[in-house]
Order: sequence, then C-alpha cells, then structure tokens
Amino acid sequence: MTIDDDPAPATAGPAPRLTSIQRRAFWGSFGGWAMDGFNWTVFALVLAPTMTALLPRVGIVPNATNIGWYGQISAALFLLGWGCSAIWGPLADRFGRMPMMTASIAMYGVFTALAGAATNLWEWNAFRFIAAIGIGGEWAMAGTLLSEVMPERARARFGGAMHSAAYVGVLIVSALYLVAGPQLGWRGMFFVGGIPALAVFIIRRTTPEPERWKQDSAEQEQKSVWQPIVGVLTPPYRARTLGNLTLLVVCVIGLWAGSTYVPTAITDLAHHAHYGATATVRLAGISSMTVAAFTILGCFLVPALADRFGRRATLAGLFVLMAIGAVGVYGIAYPANSIGLTFVFLPILGLGGANFAVFTVWLPEQYPTRMRATAFAFTTTFSRWFAAAGTFLIGYGIHASGSLAIPLSATAVIFILGIGLVGLAPETRGQVLPD
Repeated sequence: MTIDDDPAPATAGPAPRLTSIQRRAFWGSFGGWAMDGFNWTVFALVLAPTMTALLPRVGIVPNATNIGWYGQISAALFLLGWGCSAIWGPLADRFGRMPMMTASIAMYGVFTALAGAATNLWEWNAFRFIAAIGIGGEWAMAGTLLSEVMPERARARFGGAMHSAAYVGVLIVSALYLVAGPQLGWRGMFFVGGIPALAVFIIRRTTPEPERWKQDSAEQEQKSVWQPIVGVLTPPYRARTLGNLTLLVVCVIGLWAGSTYVPTAITDLAHHAHYGATATVRLAGISSMTVAAFTILGCFLVPALADRFGRRATLAGLFVLMAIGAVGVYGIAYPANSIGLTFVFLPILGLGGANFAVFTVWLPEQYPTRMRATAFAFTTTFSRWFAAAGTFLIGYGIHASGSLAIPLSATAVIFILGIGLVGLAPETRGQVLPD
C-alpha cells in the first residue's frame, strides 16, 4: 500500500478503551503541552508592560511604535531559540521519548521563571531564547509519544485533543492575567509560569516509553545519533520533509505575526478608547481567551475533518480562516478603532489557529519509528528559523508605518500562498502508523 492510497479510514469504528499506560501518556502529554501554551503566551500577553518597563533601561522611549518594533525583534529571537530545539528529535530517537520530554519541560520552566527576574531588555531576551529551546521540544516529544502509544482507531482523535492542551494553557494564563494581572505584574506572571511546568516534569516521570520505540531502540543504539537527520533529508523522505517544513513556516508566520499580537492590538485600542489600566489588562486577557477558546474547538474538530476530507484539504480550509481573521482583525477592525468589530473576527482567527493540530495528527503518519521524533522536531522547529526572518520584516513594517494594521493584515498573503502549497506533503488519510 502506498502512502497516497485512499482506503477506508483506519479510525473507523468505536475507539477502544485505553489502558492505564495510555491514559497516563495522554494526560502527561496534555499537561506538558498545556504548560507550553501557558509559557509561550505569557511572553505575548505581557509584552506591552514588559517593554514599557525594560525599554527605558536601555535608553529607548516605550511608545507604541518602539514596543511593536522591539517586541517583534524579541519574537524573532524566541523563534530562533525554538529552531534550536530540533536537537531534541534525534536525541529522543536514540535515547527515548521520556528523558527528552522531561528535560525540555525543566528547561522552559526554569528559564520562563528567570525571565521574571530580568533587569534589562537583553537579559530578558536571553532567558526567553533559552526557554524557547525547551518549549520547542515539547510539541515534537508529546506528539511522537502519543502517536506511538494510542490505539490506531483512537490516534487521530486523541492527537487533536492533545493539541488543544496548548490553548487550554493559553486560556489559563489569560484567565490569570484577567483576574490577577494588575496585582502580579509582568514579573509575577513569569514566576507563575515556572511553577506548573516543573510540576508536570514530576508527573511525566511516571509515563513509560512506548513499546514501538523499545522494539526499535536496540537497532538504533548501533547507529550514530545523527543518523535520523540523514534519514529525513534523503529520499524517499526528503521531499515530504521539505514540504512539511514549508507548510509549517506558513503556520508559524501567521501565529507570531497575527494571533500573538491580539493582546497588543487590543491594548492599543483600549488606550485609544481611554480605558483605565485595569480595564485594559482585563480586555487584553479576554481577547486572548476568546482566540484560545475557539482554537480549542478547532482542535477537537480537526480529527473528524481530517478523516472526512483528508489532511491536506483540512489544512487548506484552516489557512482560509486564518487569512480572513488576519484581514478582519488588523486590516478592518484595528484601523477603525473598533473593539467590538475586533471581537467579531477573533473567533475566525481562533478556529484557523487549529492548523497546527493537523500536524500533530499528520506528521507521525509520514515517518517510521526510527526517525519519527527527528522528523517531527526538524519540521516544527526549523520552520521557526525561516519564520523569524518573516517576523523581522513584519517588525520593520510596524516600525516604518507606525501601526500594526498593514504589516499584520498582510500576513493573509502568506496563508493564501500556503493554500497553494498543501500538495507538497503526502495525503495519509486512512493510513496506519508506519513501523
């Protein structure tokens, strides 16, 4: 059977009951990925107050333009750090999924907390860079582990559910910011970000290695730790690896240039409407929670859509929603100074943000066990390096135009291009996970 065959979906029929090991694997992966969402969102959520506090310490006026420009530089550095987390993949293929997951969680927990103790902008960026190396490894490790542990008929379903955890983390941090943001301040938010990640680190230690990896590990011990990288970049896997990488660049540019800037846009609109400081913080929290809630809904819909219409068609449809949402939020509502209209488009942006959940289901289906974690990590992390260049350009656009509107609404073009590129990766609907 070739990878492009289209049999009846392997997920047909009722899902079997999960074993205790499978349940622990799911909730461990869910918890770790939720804390990832918490930690990457806290950087965006408190960007404006963090820049306001730290920019003067390096002699820069913290106006809207400078906050946008230096915030975008910070986002690009975060993406560069995320790209470095590709190292977790070959290490997980050689030494096991669990040790690498626990190490990545410890790294992002510690350095997120340290960001709250930063005394200047460059120190804060350095901590953020290192935290990103840990954050970037979590998705690949959790997605690989879950795909190898879950029963075939339940794999896509639980993959979509697991991916929703990141946005549960976004909801949690947004709710915390809404309720206690003014009291905690930006430093307190970072300190809190370190606590649950370390708690999940302890929980993860009870989850065993997947049997698939154990069966393959003896053979892998005889090979170089870098052998999986060679495998994903040589035929027959090279074309699909480059295709996945390209599609993920589209996703990442859209995330960091679009939805991540929602709290900043809402903060600007609230200031224009003369909202007080507490009301502004709460409105920014509500906006982030709105996007996250609809992304969670999208993550639960992705497995059914992917099994019904295919992985490629589902991704293309979510790209359409992201394009509409980006234009609506930044090209229409933001220039009109309309908070109400912004909230009309935020659900569309949120649903489109479930595009990443497609890859949680799709990537493990394209590679065998011996290189699965490497392929997952390579495509989901190196895509951040390419996207970092895009965020620098968008940051320059914000700085040059003095507004978020044109540069961020222009990200819709990236998604339109992405729609035409979905054919670069193979369609795996109905295929079982390869050994």
